[in-house]
Amino acid sequence: MQLFSCLFSLLAVSQLISASAITFILGAQQKQCYYVFTSKPETQIGYYFAVQAGGQFDVDYTIKNPSGEIIVSEDKQRQGDFVFTAHAVGEYEFCFANGMSTFAEKVVDFEIKFENDDNANSFKASMPQQPNTKPIAHVESMQKVVDKIDEQLDGLSRTLQYYKTRNNRNQATVKSTENRIYYFSIFEVLLMVGMAFLQITIVQFFFKGSRKQLV
Repeated sequence: MQLFSCLFSLLAVSQLISASAITFILGAQQKQCYYVFTSKPETQIGYYFAVQAGGQFDVDYTIKNPSGEIIVSEDKQRQGDFVFTAHAVGEYEFCFANGMSTFAEKVVDFEIKFENDDNANSFKASMPQQPNTKPIAHVESMQKVVDKIDEQLDGLSRTLQYYKTRNNRNQATVKSTENRIYYFSIFEVLLMVGMAFLQITIVQFFFKGSRKQLV
């Protein structure tokens, strides 16, 4: 029982170390930037983003290295799930822009994750040894179990994010359709009232003309 408790505690801490996820609102004509610092060269950095609501569900984004050079730049993207190699040590900048929208704000999910994080791996290797077991074999077997669970949880997280994005976009589409039907119904009622008023005016005009001819 103590072994499983240690395992799940270890997995939870490793998740906190290796990943960071946020949800933010990007206003019209606005730009927001986030930063991640790498202490070692050739670090694998994974990032995921998805526009949950707003406009056409798209944003522009750029990634810059510590020297200020653009290494990734994409326009009007709805979502992305990529990994790139941070060759240099330093601070990397992730910027999202909503310049194409005049009024619509966007709700964006964003996550940065270090792939094959050495800090997480070294933490996993520091598990307490159990009596009457071979230390190396025990640590290796436990690390394999943790890695497998971590991989499964990562896949589950990606699947949940995908369904969350689809659900939010479908809700936004339904809401937009409802608004269009509502305003179209109002326009249709006003058009019918206007047509009725025009018909009454024309009939009255004919009756007035007939009376003048009889007089």
